[in-house]
Amino acid sequence: MAASPRPPGGGGPGGEGLGRSCGGFTAKIHPSADGRCRPLSLVVTPGQRADCTQFKPVLEKICVPRVGLGRPGKKPDGLAADKACSNRPCREYLRRRGIRHAIPEKTDSQAPRLRKGSRGGRPPGFDEEHYKKRNTVERAINKLKHARAVATRYDKRGCVFLGTVTAAALVIWLRT
Repeated sequence: MAASPRPPGGGGPGGEGLGRSCGGFTAKIHPSADGRCRPLSLVVTPGQRADCTQFKPVLEKICVPRVGLGRPGKKPDGLAADKACSNRPCREYLRRRGIRHAIPEKTDSQAPRLRKGSRGGRPPGFDEEHYKKRNTVERAINKLKHARAVATRYDKRGCVFLGTVTAAALVIWLRT
C-alpha cells in the first residue's frame, strides 16, 4: 500500500482538518468577528490544535470592510481575546501591528512576575469594558452553527468544510 501524500489529520493544504480532541474526532473553527457578530476571518484546523497557535493566521486574514470607497483595511481598531492568547508572542505581534487589545493576564504568569518584584516588570494593560465585548466571537460561532452542515461537520475534506463555513458566514453577512 502506497503512503498518502496528505499530512496525517493535517490542517494544511490537502489535509482533512480532522483531529483528536476531548470531544472525539473533530475540527475546530478559529474565527474573528466584528462588533455585530459577523465573521471577518476563518481558519479551520484539527480539533487538538490550540487557539494561540492560530492567533496570527486569523488576524492576517482579516479584511475590515470600509464604509466608502477604497480597499478593505487589514487592521482592526481593537481586539478582545481570552487568556489562551495571553502570551508574549501574541502581545508582541499586536504591539508591532499597533492593535489595541484587551487580553487578561494568566494567573500562572502573574505569580512569577510578582515573585521577581521590580525586575518582573509591570502587568500588561487591561481594559475591562473593552473585554466585555469578547462574547461577540462566541455569538458569531453560534450563528455559524445555525447551519446544520457546520454544526454536524459532514464534510470530510478540510477545504470543503472551510467552504461550508464560509457560505454560512456569507449568509450571516447578507442578513445583517
